[in-house]
Amino acid sequence: MITLHTFGPMFGLPDPSPFVTKTDTLLKLSGLPYEKVRGDLRQAPKHKLPFIDDDGVRVADSTFIRLHLERKYGVDFDKNLSTIEKGFAWSVEKMLEDHLYWATVYWRWMVDSNFNKGPRNFFKPIPALIRPMIAASVRRGVRRTLYGHGLGRHSKVEIAILANRAIDALSSVLGDKPYLMGAQPCGADATAFAFVVGNLCSFFETPVRTHAEQKRNLVSYCDRLMREFYPNDTHVANLSNKKAA
Repeated sequence: MITLHTFGPMFGLPDPSPFVTKTDTLLKLSGLPYEKVRGDLRQAPKHKLPFIDDDGVRVADSTFIRLHLERKYGVDFDKNLSTIEKGFAWSVEKMLEDHLYWATVYWRWMVDSNFNKGPRNFFKPIPALIRPMIAASVRRGVRRTLYGHGLGRHSKVEIAILANRAIDALSSVLGDKPYLMGAQPCGADATAFAFVVGNLCSFFETPVRTHAEQKRNLVSYCDRLMREFYPNDTHVANLSNKKAA
């Protein structure tokens, strides 16, 4: 049995991490039986979530988990795609994971109002006396990481411009198709869905969310895949509090 280690539902999302949601969706697409448990970063192979335990074999990182499923179980997430389409789908994934992701981190962690009602909750298990100090230290680390990546060197307005370009590009790729690359879902849909649902989350106030809400096809895509992959999860209902006109 495969066990997926997650953060658990939070902020009205299936998981606060798009990489956990991506992996959860990949497992749903695979058709393989699995279970979910709340993970412990201290026990995670790379001190990050998600990771899976597959009958004693632990695999960390959402992309390496996908490769494990493909190699061990013969799952072909991209069986309906041509070679060119596979390369294009991979490029879209990397745009989301290596570009839009950092904008998502910025708006959740660096904007005080979002941080105070969102990520600050991660520190609740820490004793109250040292909790503020630990939270501040971790937040400084996130700020340094964003600066090192490069995105954190930009202004809020510039970060929004870059993130919104990614939203525009994703909307253009999706077009009027039911899934990212056509009539059937592929591996990249797990990533695209995770980032669309994360950025449409009504819990956080961000210019990226405002921009994404104006993309009718992304809102419909999010709603459709929520019904498909999380039909009975009431904790992830009402992700977007206003729909595209």
